[in-house]
Amino acid sequence: MKEKARKLLIVLITGMSGSGKSVALHALEDIGFFCVDNLPPEMLVPLVKLENAQGTRRVAIAMDVRAATSLPLIPAQLAALRKRGATVQPLFLDANTETLVRRYSETRRRHPLSQAMADNVNHDQRRALVEAIELERVLLSELREQAHIIDTSILRATQLQSYVKSLISSPHEQLTLVFQSFAFKRGVPADADFVFDVRMLPNPHYEPALRHLNGRDAKVTVFLQKHQEVAEMLEHIEGFLRHWLIPLARDHRSYVTVAVGCTGGQHRSVYLVEELVKRFSGQWITLTRHRELESLSARPHQATDA
Repeated sequence: MKEKARKLLIVLITGMSGSGKSVALHALEDIGFFCVDNLPPEMLVPLVKLENAQGTRRVAIAMDVRAATSLPLIPAQLAALRKRGATVQPLFLDANTETLVRRYSETRRRHPLSQAMADNVNHDQRRALVEAIELERVLLSELREQAHIIDTSILRATQLQSYVKSLISSPHEQLTLVFQSFAFKRGVPADADFVFDVRMLPNPHYEPALRHLNGRDAKVTVFLQKHQEVAEMLEHIEGFLRHWLIPLARDHRSYVTVAVGCTGGQHRSVYLVEELVKRFSGQWITLTRHRELESLSARPHQATDA
């Protein structure tokens, strides 16, 4: 029985209503997880015991603010499951308030903490929705602190599915580094543990022959490698991370997200992320995300499901 418990992987998906929890759960179902949506926290340990006894090795469970009164039970339950030998990976899906308001207004869905919304959202109803979202953030704050955060504000459903699958497929016994490029003009990723601003570096955007390319293209790479300040920035970021990753790993962190941002998220940040992945992949498990490149074909306001 103990051998079975050690092999059990539990992914707990929590997060803001409208942030894409159902999409994430479906992604895990696609790769063989036994999935349960909207499970009351009181049922978490009994369900895991039952599935473990039946030989289930991968379980994904989604919980949200509808179980608000029982949410304080979850941290102790997760600790108990880990003590029994299970591997527990909490994921918290988040999105900025503007995005969540837009998703609710487009779908005319009702926030679990708000009053019913009419077809036409007026100012008072919008304010009530914003207040409900902010209250939800408070109620879920402790779970957010203990989970790996995924910012879905500008992700399509297919992007979220791919990211969740790659994230969960990484070995959980080791620290995984997620290197992400992004554009400051579209906002800083809410899921970043470390953010590096490289907007002061020479910008290939102002070179007509390079403007339509990105940081993975050879011509852009050659352009950036000619500048000493680019090399210095890369060395400084690498040195900072090498100094602090060991303590983070000792603190039992499963994931660390390193975000590198420039103005458009196309050239400088992409190049630096690619170079950092090369430098760290020999020692750590690494994942690469290029937020703007991956979303070029998506409408900026496209919403994921709740």
